[in-house]
Amino acid sequence: MSASYVIIGDGIAGSSAAEAIHEEAPDADITVLTDEGETLYNRILIKEYAKGKLPEAPISIHDPEWYDERDIDIQLNTLVTRINPDAHTVETHEGTEIEYDKLLVAAGGTPNDLPIENADADGVHHFWTFEDARRIREHAEAADTGVVVGAGLLGIDLAAICGGQDVDAKYLMRGNRWWRYALSEAGAEIIHEGLREKGVEPVFESGVDHFEVDDDGALAAAVDGNGVRHDADFAGVAIGLDFNVEILQDTDATIENGVHVDEYMRTEVDDIYAAGDITQYWDTILDERAQNGSWGSAKQQGALAGRTMLADSGHDVEIEPFRWVSSYSITHFDFPFLSFGFPTIGDETCERSYGDNEWRRLAFKDGQLVGGVLIGNLAPQSKYKQLIKEEAVVADQQDVLLQDNFEMDELGAATQQ
Repeated sequence: MSASYVIIGDGIAGSSAAEAIHEEAPDADITVLTDEGETLYNRILIKEYAKGKLPEAPISIHDPEWYDERDIDIQLNTLVTRINPDAHTVETHEGTEIEYDKLLVAAGGTPNDLPIENADADGVHHFWTFEDARRIREHAEAADTGVVVGAGLLGIDLAAICGGQDVDAKYLMRGNRWWRYALSEAGAEIIHEGLREKGVEPVFESGVDHFEVDDDGALAAAVDGNGVRHDADFAGVAIGLDFNVEILQDTDATIENGVHVDEYMRTEVDDIYAAGDITQYWDTILDERAQNGSWGSAKQQGALAGRTMLADSGHDVEIEPFRWVSSYSITHFDFPFLSFGFPTIGDETCERSYGDNEWRRLAFKDGQLVGGVLIGNLAPQSKYKQLIKEEAVVADQQDVLLQDNFEMDELGAATQQ
């Protein structure tokens, strides 16, 4: 009898694991449990759908037949409430017990709520699932005024949705610029101008103190931290994720802001693995724990987890340590934007402006390039990623790295950590 592989989550991490297992072991017993009501869709494209730029059809990646053709048991609307490592079972919200030989937790996260008055009012939206996108699109199409809270990568998606749906919106930021952990004021101002051109006005050093509602309990306004009232019948909130690790709390897995896994996606509990947003994985480039929520990273982690589960079950499957330099792009403006690696960490940075909508910033740690942000010219990204993978110590060659289109052979001998 073949081993049973149970996967919690049908996002790109869980789905990639199921696909990897099936490709290597077509007769494997695979069960995928998801609390969502639909099969895998493109989480990157749902923002374009919410902006009104795409119909639903292109968003889907796997239809139910995809699972049937691979003999994968997909169970929708199924919430896992408990894992019993000793018995090798998981329990669902309906009390059903499912046995596993190998278990993958790829349960993702849940958007954090604002701890303020009326945060749950009708008209206040979080943006994570396709169902969220449907509600946002419907509401934004009818809205006249709005606010966005959360000066990060998901927040700017909500701001762009407001712009795409002609909502007169204010973008309330607690600091003096968007994504202040990765951008200086010079780089952020390019983004601010792009927002203004879309009809979204950044409001700095503000944040939100509370929401006001009308007599029917619907959102009417947001009052910022300075006491200024902003009319709003639509609000988008993106202040981070609460990772869905509760089901691992009663196991011996180490949990901080996510669950610890090694470079092969194994947790510290026998036969339990994790992949995607919820992992604090051992980064073999940084030589420390890291967390990354990008689509590409989750896909690679899921595929590796699936192969590792097979290898640990005795299958002749080759596995290599997770070694990935992620990137995240924004396509809302007339200029391209891309972040790569870990642009918010490090002990040294350098930057340069090349024109009105072209700017670059690089981050280093112990002399090693670890991440950066490109606005305008994205051509150097592959070279930067190569240097990160090579663990090259190049902080002393910033002038070369900041050349408009530098060549690798222009760098002096780069040392490795």
